[in-house]
Amino acid sequence: MKSNIKQGLFFLLIAVVMISLIFIIVSYFHRPAIKIGVMHSLSGTMAVSEKGVVDAVLLAVDEINQQGGLMGRKIKAVVRDGESSPRIFTEIAKALIEKDEVEAIFGCWTSSCRKAVLPVIEKNNHLLYYPLQYEGMELSKNVIYLGEVPNQQVLPALEWTFSEIGKRIYLIGSDYIYPRATNQVIKDQVEKWRGEIVGESYVPLGEKNFSSVVEDIRRVMPDAIFNTINGDSNLSFFKALRESNIYPKSVPTFSFSIAEDELSLFADVDMDGDFLVWNYLSDSNNHINQEFKKRFTEKYGAMSRIGNPMVTAYLGVHLWAKAVRMARTSEVEEVLKYTSDISIQGPGGMIYVEKNTHHTWKPIHIAQIDKNKQLRSVWFSKVPIAPQPFPQSRSEKEWKAFVDEF
Repeated sequence: MKSNIKQGLFFLLIAVVMISLIFIIVSYFHRPAIKIGVMHSLSGTMAVSEKGVVDAVLLAVDEINQQGGLMGRKIKAVVRDGESSPRIFTEIAKALIEKDEVEAIFGCWTSSCRKAVLPVIEKNNHLLYYPLQYEGMELSKNVIYLGEVPNQQVLPALEWTFSEIGKRIYLIGSDYIYPRATNQVIKDQVEKWRGEIVGESYVPLGEKNFSSVVEDIRRVMPDAIFNTINGDSNLSFFKALRESNIYPKSVPTFSFSIAEDELSLFADVDMDGDFLVWNYLSDSNNHINQEFKKRFTEKYGAMSRIGNPMVTAYLGVHLWAKAVRMARTSEVEEVLKYTSDISIQGPGGMIYVEKNTHHTWKPIHIAQIDKNKQLRSVWFSKVPIAPQPFPQSRSEKEWKAFVDEF
C-alpha cells in the first residue's frame, strides 16, 4: 500500500515538473513582442519623401526578427501616419507612448514636426531616433540625431561651389525653421568667404506655383542655387526652372532635401548637372551596401531606389538594437544609457554617435546627377566629418535665440 502511494507521488512529481518545464518553454517562445513606434508621413506633401523611410525601418525590424529578435523577443513595429502635420505628429507621439507603450520611436522628417514632438518625448523621458539632415541648434538626451547638420552637408557643398563654380548664390527653401536656419548658416559663411547672396525666397510646404521665384532667379542669374525645399514642391520648382530655360549647365542647383530614391519622380525633368549632397550613394561598391541593396530589393522589388534618409533610418533601428543588447533590457530608461558613444558599419560607411551631442560622425559625398538620374561623386570627404550642432559663426546662445523665434 505504502509502495503504491510513494509510486503515485513520484509520478505526480514528475508530472508537475514536466508541466512546469512545458510552461517555461512555451512562455519563453511566446514572450510579448517589443513594440517600437514608427511615425512618418504616409499622406500629404511629405509622403513622397517619407514612405521609403518607413520601408527601410521595417526592413531592419525584419532582419532583427529573423536573427531571433532581442533577448528572445520579436520586435513589433507600430506604424502611424503623421499626415505631414506637426499637430498630428504630436498626437501620434503621445498615443505611441501612453497607449501603445512602445519602447522607442523612429520618425519625423521636417524640423517643425520634430520640434512639435520633442516636448512629448522629453516629458516622458522617452527615445526618438531622428533620421534626417537638419539645421542643428538643438541638443536633447532623448533624441539620437542620425542625419547631417550644416557643417557636414551644406558647408562642404558651399566650399566646393566657391572653388569650382562661383560665389554668387541664390537661396530657395520651404518656409519653416530648417530652410531659414540653414540659410542663415550659409549667409554667415558666404559673408566670411567674401561671396554674395544674390537672392533668397521661401514658399509654403506643398507650394506648386514658382513663377515669381523663377523670375527672380532669371533676373539675377546666380552661379548656383542652394535648394532646401522639402516634399513634392521640388517637382514643381524644377519644372518651373526648365520652363524658363534655366538649366544646370548655366545655373546648377544643389539640393539638400531631395534623396536619391526621389529622383524617379523627376523622370520628365532634365536634371543633368544638378547636385545632391549626402552620406550615402546607392552605387557604392562596398560589400555591406551590396548586401543591403540585395535584401531591400528582395523585400520591395527590383525597381526600388534607396536614398540617404532611408539608410539612416535603417541604421537607427540597428543602433537601438545594439543599445538594447548592451542594456540587456528594452526599458527606455536603461537603454538611454547606451544609445551614444557607439558606432555601426553601414551601407554608406561607419557612423558614430558621439556621447556629448547624440549627433553622428559620417563621411559625405557631393554627387552630380546625370541624364539617367544616376549619381556620380565629384567630391568625397574620405573620413567621417564630426558634427557641429551649433555652427561656429555664432555662439550657442545666439543660435538658440535665433531658433526660438520660430
